Amino acid sequence: MKRTIRLISTILLFCCSLPIYSQKKIIIDCDPGVDDAMEVVLALQIPEIEIVGITITCNDVNIGQRTKNALRIVELSGKKIPVFVGAIRPLVVDPLPAGPNPIHGEDLLGNTNQPEPKIFAEQKTAAQFIVDIAKEYPGEITILAEGRCTNLADAIRLDSNVTKNIKEVLVSGGTFHAGGLITPVAEPNIWFDPHAADMVFTAPWKVIEFGLDVNMKIVISDSILLRVKNENPKYGNFIYSITRLTRDFQMKNLHTDGLIDPGSPLILYMVDSTLFKFTKAPVRVVTEGLAIGQTIAPVYPFQFEDLAFKNKPLVSIATDVDIKRFLDYYQQIMLGKYH
Repeated sequence: MKRTIRLISTILLFCCSLPIYSQKKIIIDCDPGVDDAMEVVLALQIPEIEIVGITITCNDVNIGQRTKNALRIVELSGKKIPVFVGAIRPLVVDPLPAGPNPIHGEDLLGNTNQPEPKIFAEQKTAAQFIVDIAKEYPGEITILAEGRCTNLADAIRLDSNVTKNIKEVLVSGGTFHAGGLITPVAEPNIWFDPHAADMVFTAPWKVIEFGLDVNMKIVISDSILLRVKNENPKYGNFIYSITRLTRDFQMKNLHTDGLIDPGSPLILYMVDSTLFKFTKAPVRVVTEGLAIGQTIAPVYPFQFEDLAFKNKPLVSIATDVDIKRFLDYYQQIMLGKYH
């Protein structure tokens, strides 16, 4: 009997000495399209990430289709993840009308005609959800901003204390040296709502920016996508099918060797931040004129004292990525071999 008690005590002491596993809580603020759909699927397969909510932003007025796409992915996952509809209009500039999309297709998922989801979005707005969940878990929530920044700006306008409660904001957007894709100097997510982006970059919270300087280096080859299709029974066929139209467009127009995946850096940063190199500087966004949507950061020390940048918070700007390790992680996760 004494030996049994000692054995039980030893087991309990051992269990108590093990580190407590806790998931990283994230909000994915996105506009599903193909690229954002891929990022949600990637995050769904990482055990240490908990998606507490998906908030829908929009680069055009077709927020209904984008919401359906998010609901379709949640339904495919079998998980209970709430989806919240966000702002239809940018803060100041006019939104684009909905129409044919040569990059993502009419359904924004590569014209794959996905089944209509049987689940529905929540009644609460995206901005209100961000404010409320940040209060519920102060200092624990990371926001992954995969689209324009309007929902984040609306959350700040709704309650300025949200910046104190959010752990960090990862922004997929901007360009400093790589040139733009929507104009020669502007990246789409910033260009579609430059005022919101400028508000997010200058707010008093921790911001980490992943722009085209890094994102254009993330190219997923078709050999990887074929492996995902053949070896991931849950998501493989979905991922492969939705990427065909976008891959073809990018290879023809951007002369890539595969599919540019601009959202995955945010997800993999949550797994291993050492994949990236960073520099720190305040970031501002041009909000009018020929260069609208351009992201600008000072280069030399004296420029930090310019009126536009002085006393503004420092943003961590991703400047490079270890592409080999990045793709190793990506394949492990998408092939179900991670952890």
